[in-house]
Amino acid sequence: MPNNDVVMVILAAGKGTRLKSSLAKVVHPAGGRPLIEHVVRCCVPLKPKRVVTIVGHQAEQVSAIVEALEAQIVLQQPQNGTGHAMLVAKRALGNAKLAIILPGDAPLIRAETLKSLLATHRVGNAAATILTAVLADPNGYGRIVRKTETQVGAIVEDSQLAPEQRELNEINSSIYCFTLAKLWPALSRVKPNNKHREIYLTDAIAELASKGETVLAQIAPDSREVLGCNTRADLAEVDRIFRERKREELMAAGVTIQLPETVLIDPDVSAGEDCTLEPGVQLLGRTKLGERCTIQTGSVLLNAILDDDVTVKPHSLIEESRLEDRTMVGPFARLRPGTHLKAGARVGNFVETKKAVIGEGSKVPHLSYIGNAKLGSKTNIGAGTITCNYDGVNKHQTTIGNRVFVGSDSVFVAPVRIGDGAYIAAGSAITENVPAESLGIARSKQVNKKGSAAKKRRALSASAHGKSSKKKSKKRKRP
Repeated sequence: MPNNDVVMVILAAGKGTRLKSSLAKVVHPAGGRPLIEHVVRCCVPLKPKRVVTIVGHQAEQVSAIVEALEAQIVLQQPQNGTGHAMLVAKRALGNAKLAIILPGDAPLIRAETLKSLLATHRVGNAAATILTAVLADPNGYGRIVRKTETQVGAIVEDSQLAPEQRELNEINSSIYCFTLAKLWPALSRVKPNNKHREIYLTDAIAELASKGETVLAQIAPDSREVLGCNTRADLAEVDRIFRERKREELMAAGVTIQLPETVLIDPDVSAGEDCTLEPGVQLLGRTKLGERCTIQTGSVLLNAILDDDVTVKPHSLIEESRLEDRTMVGPFARLRPGTHLKAGARVGNFVETKKAVIGEGSKVPHLSYIGNAKLGSKTNIGAGTITCNYDGVNKHQTTIGNRVFVGSDSVFVAPVRIGDGAYIAAGSAITENVPAESLGIARSKQVNKKGSAAKKRRALSASAHGKSSKKKSKKRKRP
């Protein structure tokens, strides 16, 4: 159901100095996407009136990510705190009644958790509702001090905790739901009485609580959802959790993953039943596996589309390529963008392809480069074959027909066409078209010179003996 009275506000104006990076914090990747993209995507299932992202540091880079997801941009300049950010965005929020506010560096939050937070806020008719978490080690976080089982009396920063409050382990996540008609007056009464001279949303919550307004708290079902990314270690932990979630999702859908902790899978990857992923595999981008595919150790697939019963042998790299049913790749193969293997085709060890179509049942077993080429069905390419597709300015096409046999160490100087059923003699450099059912031979005639090898060896031996004698003679002349 749409939430037409709700706006989602993402705070993404900060720099993130503790990351020690030239990039804005929210642009850093984790789990296969920039942090800010995860947060925006989490907001969409709530069907809010709009998603507003407040940007500041490196505004152009951050805006480029969120605008692609149809989020509205508000510039906060200078950045004077989270409360100030909301005041800057007030006009953009329009006549919305409620606002859910999230930090742009909390990418693990789930849409279901935000929906529950919103429901609690509505049912409780609250002025503010805080998403909280219970941590075994809450040090460094602001603590929630409750005045009743459901209502919050205060948020106390870690440095200001009284001795009796040190045992509190419920922390503020910095994710809130506000009734805007209550928030604006509270923010107007907040004074920047802190060392940074900034206005914070926590001050507005304290103001609401002091006026007797209802401030609720809801504990997140998984405390990991509220993790922020202030350090490189935080980024690594968040990335690990995302990868764990994705592996669990695929295993629940019928995928076997061996040594799951070694397998890296991006969020938009899909895989059918009875696929097997061996240790060290990476499935990146929008890779899609059909059913019963096997991806063996150390292979990396980026934006690859595999149909059913495909085998990728160890340590192969496949980028932006299509592999039809029962194809086989590797080991140690590289399929570059634009490669298309038709049903039953095989590309073997130490083969590189680019913008190549390998026909049904055709084989390029080993040690070849096939670029800007189209192979028909049932064709066999011998070891060491190269399509010379680049003349220094333009790329040219090689077309090889059906049932062609190419001998080892052959070179095709494109543009060139090889007809159906042709044979290419091993060691040939083909520069002209070869008609169908023909034998193409393009190599120098072999000449055998009897006795030449022995004569050459005698000459070399004599030369070496002469040099040795001269060295000995020079030694004798020394006084």
